[in-house]
Amino acid sequence: MANLKNSVKLIGHLGKDPEVRKFESGKKVATFPIATTDTYKNLKGEKIEDTQWHNLVIWGRLADVAGQYLKKGSEVAIEGKLIHRAYETRSGEKRYITEINVNEMLMLGRR
Repeated sequence: MANLKNSVKLIGHLGKDPEVRKFESGKKVATFPIATTDTYKNLKGEKIEDTQWHNLVIWGRLADVAGQYLKKGSEVAIEGKLIHRAYETRSGEKRYITEINVNEMLMLGRR
């Protein structure tokens, strides 16, 4: 049960191609958003689609795989953990962001 404390599992489609960056240390990171969509009927019986966007961060060898094989629209299943962080813009404004730090990824759909 210890692994359930901060665990996220999602299946979604990429909103854009992964952006892969390499640091001076040689470490690589890939970032991209995915969309998950739930469908339900409201009280009037109308079909409603609810799309949520999630920012993903992938490190190391998995970042290479994401950059090489994933494109906008690709379907993926991921497992990771939520990360909340704050940063300051160049103009001094404080911003907050929530990301998913991906541990495992499975490419779904067509090649």
